[in-house]
Parts: sequence; C-alpha cells; structure tokens
Amino acid sequence: MDAPKGRSTPVTSTLTLTAPRSPTGLDFEGLYRAARDDVFAYVATLLGDRSAAEDVTASAFERAYRRQRTYKAARGSERAWLFGIARNAALDELRRRKRSASLAAEPEDVDASSPEDAAEAALRRAAVRAALAGLPPRERELIALKFHAGLDNAELAAILGVSVTNAGTLLHRAVQKLRKAIDEHA
Repeated sequence: MDAPKGRSTPVTSTLTLTAPRSPTGLDFEGLYRAARDDVFAYVATLLGDRSAAEDVTASAFERAYRRQRTYKAARGSERAWLFGIARNAALDELRRRKRSASLAAEPEDVDASSPEDAAEAALRRAAVRAALAGLPPRERELIALKFHAGLDNAELAAILGVSVTNAGTLLHRAVQKLRKAIDEHA
C-alpha cells in the first residue's frame, strides 16, 4: 500500500467569504451586528418581557432579511428602516396578547457596591418603571426608540411618520411627563 501523501503546500491563509450586498446596497450582516442589541432593548421595553422580546427580535430580523429589497436609502437610514420593522413586529405581538407583561423579579444590579446603593438603584428603577407604565403607549414608544434604540429625531420621524420637528416636540413632551411622573413616585 502506498503511504498517504502529505499536503503539497502549507496553508498560509484562509479564505473569508462575505455575503454579497443586496441590490439596494444594504449590508444586512453589518446592520444585524450593529443593531441587534439595540433592537432587542427597544422591543424588550415595548413588551416588558425578555423572552417574548427575543422571539420578536428574531422575527423582526427575519422580516427585514426577507424584505431587504424594499429598503430605500432616500426614505431614511438603515437603522430607521430596521426599527420600523421591529416596531411593527412588537405591536403585532402586543395586539396578539391584548395585555401588557410585567417583570417577574427585580433585575440584579451588578454595579451596586453596597446594599444601600443597590436598594437606592432598585427604587429608582421601580420609579422609572412605574412612571413609564403611566405614560400613554405612544409616549413610551418614543422614549424607548430614543433611549434604548439610540435613534435621532430624523429616524424617529421616519418610523412614526411625522416631521422631524414634530418628533422632537413629541419626545420633549414625553420626557417632561416622564420626569414629572418620576418625581411624583419618588
């Protein structure tokens, strides 16, 4: 029997293939990597349920992947387009449930250095959560899009279908109401 022959040349590099860009110029893989955590945080804020948020986030990315040909750069940024899809997926879930979810337990604050700090942070979170729950759904959504998704006012306007100025005004009023509600709960 012949002995197996060794490799004729050593391997010095690897070939990395990247998915081709869609005809619209959308880099879906890059968008996914850049926005997945923000989309999850946004959806989790809307739903109030991390488990459901995971499912809805996956569904939103699946919808976005299937509809990537519908992306039009002239209508807004890739993130705004993606968050519009995530918003619709979350609203579909809320309509399906016809109820709002609540936290089962207080999340652990890993940065708290002492029990007093942890208790104070838990009270602040509870006050913010109670204040958010008291806001109308549209104002909660505005705050989630701005602070969890990190969208700017132009992206908010594109998602909500309003002017940039109107988006800024609505956001300002929502934040003012939130601050007032937090002060009342504190």
